[in-house]
Amino acid sequence: MSSRRGTELSRAVMDLARRQGAAPELMYVVDLPGYEVSEQSVGVINDDGFGAVYTSPDGKRVELRIDRGPYVRTGTCERDGGGWYAVNGGEQEYVAVRKDHHIRLICPVGQVDRAVLKQAAQGARPATGTGPPAPSPPAPVERGDLPRNGDAAPIRRRGPGG
Repeated sequence: MSSRRGTELSRAVMDLARRQGAAPELMYVVDLPGYEVSEQSVGVINDDGFGAVYTSPDGKRVELRIDRGPYVRTGTCERDGGGWYAVNGGEQEYVAVRKDHHIRLICPVGQVDRAVLKQAAQGARPATGTGPPAPSPPAPVERGDLPRNGDAAPIRRRGPGG
């Protein structure tokens, strides 16, 4: 495997995120020294954005969020190169602004050096997926002992209370 081990997503996880509603063009990965993507955290955010959590061996977490539209600044925020650095409520984030979306890396203040966050966010690249695709979801099972949609008759109870 490449030197980017731990930063790539499996194709199966990407397929699952797409089925949840994440737009393929908003699926990114980052290189964050000492952290690996936690595939079980991958999914859709907001309407069609993308999110994942990167974890370190000692349990520290950095959240990656990609969403459409302009970045809405909160807390103490300052321009930094082509993006923004913000601190709000004990968390810091670096935001790389792209044409129609923004890429955020969020973690507790001081957990990751600001320059490292900036480099990782600005260096975010589209996820390409590794390995085989996810199997298609199973088709619904037809059961002859159950009525089909629209064929169900109202249930009438007999006896006390019915």
